[in-house]
Amino acid sequence: MSKLYLDQQKVARARQAASDVADSLQEFILERTTVAVERTVLRLYGLDGIDADYVPLPNVVVDHIKEGGQLERGAARFVINAVLQKGLTVQEVGEEVAAGSLDLLELPLLGEEQIREKANELAKLSIEKIRANRAKRDQYLATLGEGPRPYIYVIVATGNIYEDVVQAKAAARQGADIIAVIRSTGQSLIDYVPYGATTEGFGGTYATQENFRVMREALDEVGEEIGRYIRLCNYCSGLCMPEIAAMGALERLDVMLNDALYGILFRDINMQRTLVDQNFSRMINSFAGVIINTGEDNYLTTADAVEAAPSVLASQFINEQLALRSGLPEEQMGLGHAFEMSPDLEDGFLLELAQAQLAREIFPKAPLKYMPPTKHMTGNIFKGHVQDTLFNVVGAMTNQGIQLLGMMTEAIHTPLIHDRHIAIEGARYVFSNLRTLGDEIEFKQDGKIVKRAQDVLQDATVMLEELREIGLLEAISRGLFADVKRTMTGGKGLHGVMMRADDYFNPFETLLREEVGLEAIGR
Repeated sequence: MSKLYLDQQKVARARQAASDVADSLQEFILERTTVAVERTVLRLYGLDGIDADYVPLPNVVVDHIKEGGQLERGAARFVINAVLQKGLTVQEVGEEVAAGSLDLLELPLLGEEQIREKANELAKLSIEKIRANRAKRDQYLATLGEGPRPYIYVIVATGNIYEDVVQAKAAARQGADIIAVIRSTGQSLIDYVPYGATTEGFGGTYATQENFRVMREALDEVGEEIGRYIRLCNYCSGLCMPEIAAMGALERLDVMLNDALYGILFRDINMQRTLVDQNFSRMINSFAGVIINTGEDNYLTTADAVEAAPSVLASQFINEQLALRSGLPEEQMGLGHAFEMSPDLEDGFLLELAQAQLAREIFPKAPLKYMPPTKHMTGNIFKGHVQDTLFNVVGAMTNQGIQLLGMMTEAIHTPLIHDRHIAIEGARYVFSNLRTLGDEIEFKQDGKIVKRAQDVLQDATVMLEELREIGLLEAISRGLFADVKRTMTGGKGLHGVMMRADDYFNPFETLLREEVGLEAIGR
C-alpha cells in the first residue's frame, strides 16, 4: 500500500505517456549512428593506443572511414574486411591505418556473409570477456558481500589516478561502498578518450581505460583486505558516452553516470548525438551489470527545487522508459534526485521527504541515486554538516539505493581525506540508528507530505502528457527541463551524427540486443 496514498491510475497514466514519448524517439534513434558508436565498436574489438600525434586509434580509423564517405555503413565492415584480407588483428589494422600504410576503402570488399561471420566471431570473444567480468563481480559479492543500502557513495577527485587510489582505499576502510572517480573538468566535451594513466586532471581525473584498470585493481585489493566488495563508479556521459561505457564493461566498473538528457541540457551536446549514443551505451551497461546513475538532480541547480520537482519526476519516467528500450532492467536504474531545497524554507524537510518517498514508491525496484545539498551550501561548514545530516535522515527513512554523501567543506575545496571521514562517519551513524524507521512511519492522509507528493505527481503527469503531444525534442527546445533551451541542430557533436545506410552493420548491437532480451520484447 502507498504511504502517500498515490492514485495508481495516475502513476500508470504518467508511465504510459513517458512510454509513448520513448517509443516516438526509438525510430529516430535506430535510423542513426554516430562517430562515438563506431569508435565503440572498434574498442570492443580491442583497438586501443594512439598514433604518432597522440590521437587515439579508434578516432584515427573512424575518421578515415568517415572522410571516405562510408561510415554510414558501419566501421566494422571495413575493419573486418581488412582483417580477413590482410591476415591482421583489429589492433594491427588500426596501427597500419595510423601509419598510412593501409587504406581500408581501397580494399575490395569480400562477400557480405563472409565479413559478417568473421565480425560476429570476433565480437563474441569480447562479449565473453564482459560476461566473465560480470561473473567475477557476482563471485566477489557472494564471497565478500557488500554494505547495506543505501550504499555510501563518495568521490575522489585529485586529478592524479595514483593519489585517487590512496584516497579511495582510505574511504573504503572508513566505510564507503562506492568510489566515484570524478572526471577532469570538461572531459565530456572532448570527442576522444585520452590514453593511458593520467596524473594532471583539473577538478578530477581523466576517464581512461588504464585509469579504470588501476582503480579497479586497487579496490579489489582493499575489498579483499576489509572483506567487503567496493563498487567503482565513473562517468560515461558526454561526447564519448558509448566508448566509456565499453571501457567500463571491459574493466569491470559497477556504476556509471548515464543520462538521456544531461549532456543536452548541461553540456550543450547536440540532442541527436546524445539520444543515439545513450541508446547503445545503455545496452553495454545492461549486459555488463552496471548500475546507471541519471542526472535529474542537476535540474535543481539551475531551477528552484520546489517549483521544478514535477520536471524531475517526469524526467525519471523518461529515463526509465528509454533505459528499458536499451534492455536495461529496473534493478540497474539509479534514477537521480536531490535534497536541494533552501534550508531557510519552513517545513522544507517535509517537502524533501515527500519527494524522496514519491520516487521510492513509483520506482520500487530502482536503486535510486540521492544527491546531497550543494546549491545552498554557503561555506559555513557547521550548518552544511547539519544539512547533510538531514539529507541522510531522508535517505534512511525512504530506503534510497545510493546515497552520495555531502562533505562539509564542499563549497570551499575538493574534499580532503578527513572531510570524507567525517561524512562517512555521520552517514553510518544515521543509517544504523534509523535503519528501519521508515517501516515504522505512516503519513497523515490529509497532511502536508501526502499533499505535496500528490501535487508533484499530478503536475508531472500533465507535463508528460503535454510532452507526448509536442514531442521530447520540441519540449527541450522550449526549456521545459531545468529552464534550459536547446535545439535539434545546435550544440556540440552534430557533425558526428549520420543516417544509417540500408546495409548498416554493427555486430555488437545485434549481439547485445539478443543478450539483454530486446528481441524478446520486440524493441
